Amino acid sequence: MRNMTTPDRNRVQLPGISSRAYEHPADRSALVAMRSLSGFDAVLKRTSGLFSERRLRLMFLASAVRTTDTQFRSLHDMGRDSAYILDLHRIPEIYVQQDPKAYAMAIGFDEPFIIVSTGLLDLMDDEELRFVIGHETSHILSGHAVYGTMLAILTRLATRVAWIPLGYIGLRVIVAALEEWQRKAEMSADRGGLLAGQDPDAALRALMKLAGGSRLHEMNIEAFLDQAREYDTAGDVRDGLLKVLNMLGTTHPFAVTRVAELDRWRRSGEYERIIAGTYPRREDDANARLTEEIKAAANSYRESWAQSQDPFIGVLRDVAEGAVNAGERIFNRFARREN
Repeated sequence: MRNMTTPDRNRVQLPGISSRAYEHPADRSALVAMRSLSGFDAVLKRTSGLFSERRLRLMFLASAVRTTDTQFRSLHDMGRDSAYILDLHRIPEIYVQQDPKAYAMAIGFDEPFIIVSTGLLDLMDDEELRFVIGHETSHILSGHAVYGTMLAILTRLATRVAWIPLGYIGLRVIVAALEEWQRKAEMSADRGGLLAGQDPDAALRALMKLAGGSRLHEMNIEAFLDQAREYDTAGDVRDGLLKVLNMLGTTHPFAVTRVAELDRWRRSGEYERIIAGTYPRREDDANARLTEEIKAAANSYRESWAQSQDPFIGVLRDVAEGAVNAGERIFNRFARREN
């Protein structure tokens, strides 16, 4: 029998790793802001009253298969291994749900758990599944499961009050902001999944399969990365606007974007530094400053826009830079008057 306290293969454990180690700057700044808001926990608890985690867990306990040492053992071991590597103190329960669609998700407030569809099991090999389970475990470590559940609640609530114009518009603004955060949170979890699985090729294959299905022999990762570059550069300003419109109502970035972003992060050297033991620790999370995280998020967007060859992004970048320059001139003028 395999040792039940350490993962198989020579994967590196990351003791005390903070989720800040892998979180996208825009995701991280939002999380730090939400965690630092006084009274936010109270609001969260009130929101959770709209959602019965106990009831939902009982539903999956009755209608899905919970992984154990005797049921879907390989998947069960992957959940244990991911929790071990990311130093998550509680191993999340994993349920397998019959559904031909390929998906996985982490849901819940107090004790989040993971749902994996049979469609995903049929699509992925073991190392790709390990990346997916690590991805969902990273969501839990970051607290994404909590805020993602809030998004699901607010989205359902928005549809119920659609007949009230102002109420619907207000909720849609909040939902749209949460959807943008969720897309960045998915990029964070992709990085966390790579840290848990520690197999870059498997991580990229898993994301590519979400776009092209199981016929891996018909696909090529370099060609898929070429697609990502073409998507970024193709067309004119009109196509750039259409890309933005295509993202409305979505909670996940498109597959080519996820593959390109994860590959870029790995190539930046950050992945190797973390595996080597250089990463922020959980014990220092309380010292994270919101202003620094917001600056990091702004820099991240600035770098992303600078790297993008999309004509529409270029227009937005020029407008944004013009606004910043105008603001700086006004600030400097007032500063001189004060002096």
